[in-house]
Amino acid sequence: RQINTLQLVTESNCKFLYVSPERLETSLFKEYLPGMNINLIAVDEAHCVSQWGYDFRPPYLRIAALREELQDVPMLALTASATPDVQKDIIEKLEFKHPAVFKQSFERPNLSYSVFEVDSKINKIVEILNKVRGTGIVYCKSRKRTQEISELLQLQGISSDYYHAGLQQEERSRKQEAWIKNQVRVIVCTNAFGMGIDKPDVRTVIHADTPDCLENYYQEAGRAGRDGKSSFAVLLYSPKDLEELRELSSRRFPSIEEIRLVYQSVANYLQLESGTGLGNYYDFDLADFSRKFKLDNFTTLYSLKTLEQDGWLSLNEQVFLPSTVQFTITKNYLYQFEEDHPALEPLIKILLRTYEGVFDYTCFISELLIAQLLKKDQDEVKRQLKILHANGVIDYAERKDTPQLYFQRNRVKTETVTIN
Repeated sequence: RQINTLQLVTESNCKFLYVSPERLETSLFKEYLPGMNINLIAVDEAHCVSQWGYDFRPPYLRIAALREELQDVPMLALTASATPDVQKDIIEKLEFKHPAVFKQSFERPNLSYSVFEVDSKINKIVEILNKVRGTGIVYCKSRKRTQEISELLQLQGISSDYYHAGLQQEERSRKQEAWIKNQVRVIVCTNAFGMGIDKPDVRTVIHADTPDCLENYYQEAGRAGRDGKSSFAVLLYSPKDLEELRELSSRRFPSIEEIRLVYQSVANYLQLESGTGLGNYYDFDLADFSRKFKLDNFTTLYSLKTLEQDGWLSLNEQVFLPSTVQFTITKNYLYQFEEDHPALEPLIKILLRTYEGVFDYTCFISELLIAQLLKKDQDEVKRQLKILHANGVIDYAERKDTPQLYFQRNRVKTETVTIN
């Protein structure tokens, strides 16, 4: 598929080619690059270039290498969240020799920000939407919750629909188009909705759950009032939300001891000897790795990201997309579902036995491991997981590709691993 795409680019009048920074480094892309008629290099989300940016990704640092092949092609860097330090870093890392910087203030004078602690979020959402007319967005963290809130709004006579990445592409496009054309007033969605959408007349953006970080909140809330008219960004929270946010923060910034433990475990998992590994790619199953070494999924993930930021190793973009599962019904309802669907009972029991906490939070899973435990074909396991998802028993998101780890340095003794 990649070869067909690159051939199409070199043989046709293709106007846009979207490429991840990681893809630029592949031998296949480098082979086809000389045959492409490129007039502009546009670096989106350019704050990722900078270690001072909120979503630093080291492969962005190597985008500047394109200049060697495309010396006379202009480069454009775009970001909505670059501080002065980040702006300077972008100019330096992308090797802008004579940069022209165009910027606006972060301030949005037409946008009013409000935060409410509430007992009933749905009642507050209805109250807000009844007071503020016009198009709205309601952001939620879980897919199931988007549908629940949308249905409750409809019961209150408010035109709404739901949207998340688990829907088929055709259905997502249909829902998005209906909202853009004002056929639907309110879209209730996960953060999968909104990228690349520039609807100017959004009057209200409501966050029914606390976002993971301030930058994401600023970006999502900023989808209101782009026409310059008075608009509202509202964040709703409960004491439980704050507890979960504090827990997430502690996981996002692991200690040096946790980082070293993950580094040592990676070396053991890949059977790497000291002084080896530099420049090599290794297949890496994050779900299998976390389970084998009894490591917390998210602490492991953020430890690996920290190691990447400090130049120890790199993860390709798919490593952040392993398959995930969380049960979305109560144990009582689950028992009844098992009685009604005996063919799915073995899979349900394996999920409960293998992935501790799968009722309480999203867990990384390995379909291959589950297939081995059930002595079934992996495709059959995926089919049954999709059935459980379709019946509202679990929230299942399938992984996208085989992840890999790339070692930027040889393996060292664990105690010598330091983080700047």
